[in-house]
Amino acid sequence: MSGHSKWATTKHKKAAIDAKRGKLFAKLIKNIEVAARTGGGDPDGNPTLYDAIQKARKNSVPLDNIDRAVKRGSGAESGGSNWETIMYEGYGPNGVAVLVECLTDNRNRAAGEVRVAMSRNGGSMADPGSVSYLFTRKGVILVPAAGLNEDDVLMAVLDAGAEEVSDLGGTFEITSEPTDLVGVRTALQEAGLDYDSAEVQFVPSVTVPLDVEGATKIFRLLEALEDSDDVQNVYANFDVSDEVMEQADASTSRNASDRCPAIA
Repeated sequence: MSGHSKWATTKHKKAAIDAKRGKLFAKLIKNIEVAARTGGGDPDGNPTLYDAIQKARKNSVPLDNIDRAVKRGSGAESGGSNWETIMYEGYGPNGVAVLVECLTDNRNRAAGEVRVAMSRNGGSMADPGSVSYLFTRKGVILVPAAGLNEDDVLMAVLDAGAEEVSDLGGTFEITSEPTDLVGVRTALQEAGLDYDSAEVQFVPSVTVPLDVEGATKIFRLLEALEDSDDVQNVYANFDVSDEVMEQADASTSRNASDRCPAIA
């Protein structure tokens, strides 16, 4: 599996405990509101809403916030925004393909923020369709590895439509066709296995290998994109070794600390 999966998993874990927690909460709440508006406010009859709520709870979003988001989305409570999903395509350093998924109530603002983040971090925008063909929509489930091995997970989901189980180091990633996502998630629950998230994502079909310098540059770009309130998800087709990822991530974090020194 591509290095991007490991990078994203690491970043999501950090986001739940670092200074960006409020920003992560806002994005998870937005997902819930949109899911409720699209498929109704009953999680039992709306798998997308069920999974959005599950992910929010796993990231410690307060239950009151979750409940209000469901009510806003379903129309039971006023105040919901008219969110619109927009996909932007581009290239990062070293020719890495980048897909940016926005959920916004202001198309012009979202486009401007994506364009600025790209141009300031060695990226460039691309025409629709020029990058997306390098990705495939897949169901992706993340399972904490505590006390489990790969065979445990594989046996639980193999007959439910799972295509692959990958060890990301502390987390197992299960991929499936989008239509099999609910079945695979249900199989995990029936087997008594916990999971952190279950959602449809864009998975790269080909990847670009990167060294430490290239990985550092792409990490910086992806973090700049994800810092936008309008950006929900960023997908990229890079691949890095564990060693390269650790070195590049340390470099990116160090640079961020230099830009924003702690206040004594």
